[in-house]
Amino acid sequence: MSVRSAQETVYAYHQRTKHAFERYAAGPGHLDWATQPSPFREFKGAERVPLPLVSERNLIPYRALFEPGYIGAAKADLAALGLLFELSFGLSAWKVYGEDRWALRCNPSSGNLHPTEAYLITPGQPFLPGGVYHYHSHGHALERRCRADLAFSGCLVALSSVFWREAWKYGERAFRYCQHDVGHALGALNYAAAVLGWSVHLLEAWGDEDIAALLGLDREADFAGAEREAPDLLCWVGPAASTPDAIDIDRLLTSVQSGTWSGQANRLSASHRHDWPVIEEVHAASLKPRTLTTSGPPGTAAWPEIPCRSELAAVEVIRTRRSAQAFDGVTPVAADTLFRILDATGFRERCPPWSGWPWAPRVHLALFVHRVPGLEPGLYVFWRGDVDKTRTAPLFRDQFEWAEVGPESLPLFRLAVGDARDAARMLSCHQAIASDSAFSLGMLAEFDAGLREGPWVYRRLFWETGLIGQALYLEARAAGVGGTGIGCFFDESVHELLGLEGTVLQSLYHFTVGGPLVDSRLQTLPPYAHLGTRRPAPG
Repeated sequence: MSVRSAQETVYAYHQRTKHAFERYAAGPGHLDWATQPSPFREFKGAERVPLPLVSERNLIPYRALFEPGYIGAAKADLAALGLLFELSFGLSAWKVYGEDRWALRCNPSSGNLHPTEAYLITPGQPFLPGGVYHYHSHGHALERRCRADLAFSGCLVALSSVFWREAWKYGERAFRYCQHDVGHALGALNYAAAVLGWSVHLLEAWGDEDIAALLGLDREADFAGAEREAPDLLCWVGPAASTPDAIDIDRLLTSVQSGTWSGQANRLSASHRHDWPVIEEVHAASLKPRTLTTSGPPGTAAWPEIPCRSELAAVEVIRTRRSAQAFDGVTPVAADTLFRILDATGFRERCPPWSGWPWAPRVHLALFVHRVPGLEPGLYVFWRGDVDKTRTAPLFRDQFEWAEVGPESLPLFRLAVGDARDAARMLSCHQAIASDSAFSLGMLAEFDAGLREGPWVYRRLFWETGLIGQALYLEARAAGVGGTGIGCFFDESVHELLGLEGTVLQSLYHFTVGGPLVDSRLQTLPPYAHLGTRRPAPG
């Protein structure tokens, strides 16, 4: 497929999967519970290495993740890997309602369906043989897919997606949501690494075929009869003061391909009522080839301008992050708190979740402010990169005022004053969570500029929205309120409200923050009580 044809396919998919007042993107219509996919992938026959659980005595404060020099780098051992994977991709709790029971995880997911799978690639260590491992979140264990002699420092963590898990519920729009979830998972990995004093570097040169070969996703016999996984990204993870060695891609692939492989992927659904071929089409069109590493950190400030004041432990914030199902409609969020939350979404190359993100910001925020004492209710824009109002303002409706508000360090602009609750609710598919909160927002991506770099950047734009969403989730929790990602919104109606024309800017994700309502009918159980007496990692 030519680059031009691939770009046309991506644009066509994006337009086709927009929700509108008069119709929603194609979906299953109703949920076929008999084919609900299992949330847990496993490789039967693969040896499992149990990981230690995080100690309750780990009291590193959440604010310390943003304070230079506070956290020393942890030594690499099985306990460190246990913390890294538990706080990024592990279970955070079980919820029980009557006879129904379901798991929550540290990395949020659209509909709690969890299409994202995680892998570890490591050289041989005294505590772990070298090779490729799949992380089994239910058992908090590493499944050894490949035993091989590998030579590099640190370790690699890779992500892949099972599109069917999202498509079962959301149909054609599911490809978008899978990419959101990759961004959330990458953000969760960043925060977990920061607790260890480690950092994450996304290895942008790797192509999707390279990652598939590294993880064994191209081994057809290992997935016979099972839903396939699509490669997403590969990261180097190690001490924050270190930088990754140059990795010879072909040499590493040769090593794993000559290694000893084991494990058979489980089938997630007994049958598929719909297959949604358009998802495979856009996936094929947005595959990333191997590329030269030409970009580097954009060079913005290394640490937030507005400090975090939370006294909560980082482990508590990460584990108790929840997607609020409803808001009380009365709880305010102070302006200073909103400013801190916005500052945390701005790119900081040495802070989570932006550690190792090698591209300049391409996603900006349109805010519907409802209950923020110190800011008038209305419509605002937070421009996450360098802003030139002479070029930015003409993209929007002529009547907007573009008044600078808040601290000088924040490029926050008031566009219009007024009650924005009805607009926020209607634009987010009539969901009250967008109006009963203190504020909600839409994430506007530089769509045309991104896709000019290559059709695969379509996925990357969604990853960036997921990273922003992860920052919003944890900052809201640290501030004592709650947040929820919103994937259902009326795309073109959002653009019309803002006066946006064409596809220069596109709304890709919504989010809302406020006082959450807790459903007292639900019982909360510990995440890993089913593992019995497994020892936690040392505190």
